[in-house]
Amino acid sequence: MKTRFAKVAMLASALALAVALLAPALAQEKPKAGSAFQDLFDQSMKEKKGLTLYVEGQVIGGGVTKVGAETVELRSQEFSKIVVRIEAIEAAAIH
Repeated sequence: MKTRFAKVAMLASALALAVALLAPALAQEKPKAGSAFQDLFDQSMKEKKGLTLYVEGQVIGGGVTKVGAETVELRSQEFSKIVVRIEAIEAAAIH
């Protein structure tokens, strides 16, 4: 019959092993939200098509002029330069 200490030690070892095996799966980096929009940004810039961005409940329309690491720049008839954080974009539609 095992002692109580031996049972606790075995349980702790099993828990440590489980954490070691699951840690890489849990730590995998999720793709950035902006990467899903990159194709639309490139298409808008290349084909000079308009793009509609949905940002925090607001609708922003324009043509993409520049894409940075964290921002996308647009131009519209009303504004010569619009800068939007890619991280804040909830949805995008191309015309």
